[in-house]
Amino acid sequence: MDYLSFLGAFFLSLLLGMLLVPKILLISYKKRLFDQPDSRKVHTMPIPRLGGISFFPVILITLCFILGLQSYTGYLTDDLPADEFLFFTVGGMMLFLIGVADDLVGVSYRYKFLVQILAALLMVCPGEWLNSLGGLFGIHELQGALGIPLTLFIVVYITNAINLIDGIDGLASGLSCIALFVLGLMCVVQGETIYALLAFSTFGVIVPFWFYNVFGNAKRGHKLFMGDTGSLILGYIISLLVIHLGRIDLAEGT
Repeated sequence: MDYLSFLGAFFLSLLLGMLLVPKILLISYKKRLFDQPDSRKVHTMPIPRLGGISFFPVILITLCFILGLQSYTGYLTDDLPADEFLFFTVGGMMLFLIGVADDLVGVSYRYKFLVQILAALLMVCPGEWLNSLGGLFGIHELQGALGIPLTLFIVVYITNAINLIDGIDGLASGLSCIALFVLGLMCVVQGETIYALLAFSTFGVIVPFWFYNVFGNAKRGHKLFMGDTGSLILGYIISLLVIHLGRIDLAEGT
C-alpha cells in the first residue's frame, strides 16, 4: 500500500501541476505579470515568473488527500507527526506569501531573510533539529546548543541556495527533482512514509513546471519562471527532509 501511495502522490501532484501551469500562464499574460528583461538577465522577452505559485498548494492538497485516504481506509501505518507538519505548514505558508509578494511587487531582501529565519525556527520548535554529524570531524552527537543553531543555518542556507541558483532555465528545478527523488527513496528505505510522501508530492509538481521552463517557447507564451515563490518553498522542503534524515541516522546508531 505504501508504494501505491508514493506513486499516487507523485501522479496526483503531477496532474494538478499540469492543470494549473497553463492557467497560471493565462492569468500572467492577461494581468501582465512578467519578469522584465534588463542588462543583468539572460532573457530578452518578458516572461511570467509565477510558476512556483502552484507548488505549495498542490503539495498540501496531495499530501492531505493521500494521508486522509490512508486514514479512512485504515492503511495509515505511521503515526502522523502532527507537531512537525503543523509547524512546517505555517513556515511554508510564510515563505509562500513572502515569495508571492516579492514576485508581484518586490520585497526587500532583509524582510525575506527575516521570514526565512522565522520559518527555520518553526521547524526547530517541535524538535526537528540536527542532533548528529554522523561521525564528520569525529562528532557523532550534537547537543541543542550546537545542533539548533546549525539547523537554523542549514535551513536558511539551503533555502537561499535554491533561490540563488534559479537563474538558468531548468537548473533549480532540475537539481531539486534529483534531490527530492533521492531523499524520497532514502525516506522509503528508512520507513518514513509521510516524509517520503512529501518528497514525491513535491517532485511531482515540479515536473510539469520543468518542461515549461526548459522547453517552453517564450514567443508563443509557453515559458515561465518559478520565481521566489517556488524556490523558497523548494529549499524549505529539501532542508526539512535533510534535517529529518540526519536525525534518523542518529536514532538508528548509524
